[in-house]
Amino acid sequence: MPRGLGDIPDLRLEVLQGFVTKFTMPPELLLMNLFSAKQSPSSTIKWESQTGSRGMTPFVPPGAPAPQTSPHGIAKHSAEAAYWKEKMYFDEEFLNNIRKEGTEQQYLGAQQRLARELAGLVNRSNRRKEWMFAKMLCDGEITYSARSGVKLAVDYDVPTSHAVSLTTNYQWESGTERDILGDIITGKRQVADDCGGKIKYALCTSKVLQYVAQDPAILTLLQKSTFGNGDLFTGSKHGIVGVNPNVLGSLLDIENLVIYDEIYEARSWLTAAVTADSTVAISVDDVSDFEVGGTLRFHDVSAGTYEDEIISAVGTEAGTVTVSTAPSTSYKAGEDYVSMKKKFIPDDKFVMFADKVEGQDIAEYFEAPYGITRRYGLKTDTHEEWDPEGIFIRVQDKGLPVLIQRDAVYTIDVN
Repeated sequence: MPRGLGDIPDLRLEVLQGFVTKFTMPPELLLMNLFSAKQSPSSTIKWESQTGSRGMTPFVPPGAPAPQTSPHGIAKHSAEAAYWKEKMYFDEEFLNNIRKEGTEQQYLGAQQRLARELAGLVNRSNRRKEWMFAKMLCDGEITYSARSGVKLAVDYDVPTSHAVSLTTNYQWESGTERDILGDIITGKRQVADDCGGKIKYALCTSKVLQYVAQDPAILTLLQKSTFGNGDLFTGSKHGIVGVNPNVLGSLLDIENLVIYDEIYEARSWLTAAVTADSTVAISVDDVSDFEVGGTLRFHDVSAGTYEDEIISAVGTEAGTVTVSTAPSTSYKAGEDYVSMKKKFIPDDKFVMFADKVEGQDIAEYFEAPYGITRRYGLKTDTHEEWDPEGIFIRVQDKGLPVLIQRDAVYTIDVN
């Protein structure tokens, strides 16, 4: 390249970082926008969590010494920050078009593609951050890769009484003794009793909303003669004809009943060939995001076709994803890949939490420093290739969500 990257305005770092700033907070990603962020002095994140309410100052006689108190349920935590990054390559032809003089149409086309591709990189990075918040709130733990390649796990020590799994008869879909309203009220009361917090958010998918909206006990309460204007079945935008979650939220006294169907995709390249009707243990370059029960999609890149199988096991140490039935087509290592789509909030979860307890956020996000220049937050940079000519654009971030008030969260495994 006769001139170099500095001569291409749209590839200057300040322009690229401007794109990143513009795309940092996509509105469809809820959780990463709820809690505040702060900077950690090192990549080792340290925080204190607690359970219980703060109590009340006692009476004492005049002149007597003040009794000593301390927060309830204090626990100290330490974990290495998670680090994630990704890059995209732009070839010589693209670079020539983006700076070609006198051809405004070609220039704008390349500029728009750059903005679109960078937005994709930024959104993928933000979905990783959203994934961490979702795991923390739904599962009470997250697992990720460390510098050495080993897997680290952070257990947020959520009380077992705040992570309820319903037995068969009480499950929301078809349990003969189900009590959806009672389960939700119990969870709200548990949080209030344990820490004094008021449930402000309840998260579930449209599938779980359907269980709630079709429950006979709730329908009885929502009849026009007993509740409001009978507008449960109006204004739906969540795949259930006529269901209005705002009405359900009002009935349950939950300010934000959020129907959250946002999906992420896990993708991994095959590291060993897959033989048709034979291979069930699929070797891939990264198994960390695949989950048992998920649908593994096999992609034949050259043919442009795919097929689906159900994941029966994930081998972290072996680097394999096992499927219940071998695929009917063979796939090539290094050329073909597998993927799995999954919702941030699972279809069998109802998650409730107070966003604050005594005016303090129940969770925070710690940004950790990375790189020689100790950068914080989502950043982008470029690297120029000499032969063949082109550039890589990289997006990277490092940090960890932490749970400060462990008993302000309540989850129900509804099925």
